Order: sequence, then C-alpha cells, then structure tokens
Amino acid sequence: MSNSIKLAILGLGTVGTGVINLINDNLDELKRRSGRDIIITEVGTRRQRDDIDSNIMQNSDLMAIAASDNVDIVIEVIGGTTLAKDVIMHAIKNGKHVVTANKALLAEHGNEIFAFAEANNVHVAYEAAVAGGIPIIKVMREALAANKIDWLAGIINGTGNFIMTEMRDKGRPFADVLSEAQELGYAEADPTFDVEGIDAAHKLALLASIAFGIPLQFDKVYCEGITGITLQDVNYAEELGYRIKHLGFAVRRDGQGNADDAGVELRVHPTLIPQDALLANVNGVKNAVLVNSHPLGQTLYCGDGAGAGATASAVMADVMDLVRVLGNTDCDDQGNSNQNNHGHHVPHLAFIPEQLSDTPILRAEQMITGYYLRVHAYDSPGVLADITRILSDAGINIDAILQKPAHKLGQVPVIILTLPVVESQMNLAIEKIEKLDTITDKVVRIRLDELA
Repeated sequence: MSNSIKLAILGLGTVGTGVINLINDNLDELKRRSGRDIIITEVGTRRQRDDIDSNIMQNSDLMAIAASDNVDIVIEVIGGTTLAKDVIMHAIKNGKHVVTANKALLAEHGNEIFAFAEANNVHVAYEAAVAGGIPIIKVMREALAANKIDWLAGIINGTGNFIMTEMRDKGRPFADVLSEAQELGYAEADPTFDVEGIDAAHKLALLASIAFGIPLQFDKVYCEGITGITLQDVNYAEELGYRIKHLGFAVRRDGQGNADDAGVELRVHPTLIPQDALLANVNGVKNAVLVNSHPLGQTLYCGDGAGAGATASAVMADVMDLVRVLGNTDCDDQGNSNQNNHGHHVPHLAFIPEQLSDTPILRAEQMITGYYLRVHAYDSPGVLADITRILSDAGINIDAILQKPAHKLGQVPVIILTLPVVESQMNLAIEKIEKLDTITDKVVRIRLDELA
C-alpha cells in the first residue's frame, strides 16, 4: 500500500483555491494526524493557472480526472447539479471516494448518489455542504449517534442572517442591506437562492435526513423568504421581546394521538424568537444550528458558514476521514486490496441504508407554530373585539396584543402574538379577518417559536 493519498480538486474558485492553500500551509500537521502524505496530483480548471505547483497536472477534462489512476479522492467544488452530478457519478463508477461541498446537488439527487456509492463500495463525504466550517454533519452522524433527535433549528444561510442583523441593528431597509451584501460578496448578483430560502432548504433537507433517518426530500421542504420583512415588523418584534431570524426547522411530531398528524415538519421561514434565545444572538454572516435531542438536551453549534477558510477546513476534515478509511483497507488471502470499507465508515445519512424510515413529511397546512400577526384597521369601535372573536372561534389562543397609535389616515396597526396553532386553523382565521369591512390591508403573518 502506497503511503501517499492522491487528491484531485475539481474547480479552482474560492473554495478550491482555499483547499490548496490549506494543504500547503498545514502539510506537516496533516501528515502527523493521518500518518500519510496527502498530495494534490490533478486539478480541474478551464484555464491554465501560473500559481499552481508545476507538479500538479491541470486539465479541463473533468471526466478524465475523475477516472484517473493517479487519484484516490475526488474533491468536487464546481457547484451546480448537472456537470457536477455527472462527474461525481463517473468518479464513483471508477472507484474514487468523493468529497463535495455541493448542497444543492445532494439535496436534489443525494439518494441516487449515495445508493450508487454504496453499490460501488466508496464513500461520498459532504461536511462542507452545510454550515461551512461548523462540523454539524459529523456531530449529528457521530457525536449524537446515541441520541434521539426531536428537533433542530438553524441559521443556515449567512446572507439572510447578515440582512436581518443589519435591519435590526441599524434600521436599514431590506433593499439597501441586500445591495451591500452583494457588494461585499455575501450575496450573488442573483440573490434568489439566499433571500428566498432555497439555499437554506437544501441544507435543511440534508440535516433532517441525518437527524431522523429518512430519505432526502428537498421537494417537500416548505420554503419562505425574507423579502417581505419590513423595518416595521422588525421594530414591533423588538418591542415585544423578540427578534426575527430566517430559520430552518426540522421537527419530529408524534401526532398526539392522531396518526394522520404524525410525521416530520421541514420548513424554512422568517421566525420571531425570544431576544435571549441563543440563536437570537448569532449575528452577521455567522451560521448556527440548535439541536434538541434525548437524553443530551439542547446543544448549539456556531461558526462561519461560508468563505474559503471555513469551507476548505470542512473539505479537508472529510479528506482526513477518508484517508483513515483508505488506511484501513483490508486485503484478501492473496494480498489484494478489498475496497469494501463500510465497516470503517459512518453511513452516508447516519443510518444503515436498509433502516431508513418512510416517516411522512407533513404538509404546510399541518405545521404547528405560534404567530405574529400585524393587522391594519380603521380606528373605530369594536374592531379589536371582532378580530379576537374570530381567532377565538378558530381555537387560536392569544398570547399578547400591541395596539399602536392611529396613523393620519385613521388606520391603527394591531399586533397580535398567538400560542402555537395548526397552520390550517390560522389560514381560515386570517381569511375571515381580511373580509371584515374595517380591515384595510392584507394581514401580515410571521411564524413564532419559543425554541423550548
């Protein structure tokens, strides 16, 4: 067995270059920890780079690199869900272990990719796909392996967290902060994936599968962005003792005696949470995941969710795990390498593939949360009584009411916080409230969670 592990890096953008720099900077440390020489033999790049070591082969043919005899582990950091999938599948077919940071690819095609890897006795590692440098995948797959995870909630998109932090701390409107986020490189020119919650939904699908032992089901994640959040709502939330964060939730529900309501909630949306909650105080571009498990209880994992250093750190953590797998390769009686190393590695989604559950994903109308409602009405007698009566008739309990002074047009904002209720009940109540003659606009609703 050779003492060196040969890597190919596909993609030399921010992350790929970060991986090269990390290896160069920490080469001795990596060898001390693994007992092996870790070397980059090939990189996939569209154009020749003068700053790459001349001993490293540069090639624009990614499929050729994925099949090269001079590669043990393929690191995919090109992104996207088409070429990246083809390259990864080709690498797996050719017996290469794979490390990827591609959350969109895994969320949408991970079931197929992981099954193909199992069939070919190789591993696909993806720590960098969720929350950058926070080792949340390893924590949930390994450190919490003896726990039953009841729910998790996470700030898993740094762009959205930066926007919400700036709106709250500096009183800046959404559009203004988004423009700065793009200038700083936190948001893409097309920020849709970040501000509409799609990026967070990709990551949540992965976290939920690991937490509950279910197949990846990105298409069933309820997804709501932050584009409709106003300074008005941010300020009212603060006045009531809450902060608005863009969160992803994965919640196990037992149905409380009703089998039809048993399942898993997968939802991404703006959420009011108490000002003293741990997640409420994670600001800027930081990511954080709060996990509630039994018997451990609540644990919080926080750090940089993106950037060259954080993502390269996660990529190389996966590489180090795979180096150990390769170091534990068994041999048959003739001394030939046996590539079936599953006994030395945690299953892709933490559970034995045959033990994945068919627990249903609950529909949006089955979700249970508290609510912040902002209602604009004419300042006339009986308005508040009508609103509270409708909520009461729908079985919705009110936790707090804040009535603000009337505007010049004679309209008064009424802010109501409710206790947790089934989404379908709230839908019906809002529909009835909006039909009142005294209501002047659509009801603004933001979900609320005490994280308890």
